[in-house]
Amino acid sequence: MRRLGASVLGMEAIVAGLTTPVAISVGGVAPALAVTVGIGLAVLCVVVVGLLKRPFGYIAGSVVQVLAIATGFLVPTMFFLGAIFAALWITAIIVARRVEGATSR
Repeated sequence: MRRLGASVLGMEAIVAGLTTPVAISVGGVAPALAVTVGIGLAVLCVVVVGLLKRPFGYIAGSVVQVLAIATGFLVPTMFFLGAIFAALWITAIIVARRVEGATSR
């Protein structure tokens, strides 16, 4: 379960970091705000990967998904990309629980 969650959050960290230049050049967002939101979300994703060893890490990962969707207010494409990552996050949790349940028998 941790591997799937870490994979989703790792890819999401890359996308979140890349929203910074897009927000500045295309969205016309102030550079300080764009760096704070984009790089901040990327760092948060990496921190939450480390927290996946504990049960509350998955709650924190779900909060990251909500924040990723909320970055759509800066870069409208992130509404779509955030929703995709949220769907991947939910799918990773569901699939991992099924696999862990099947292997424990």
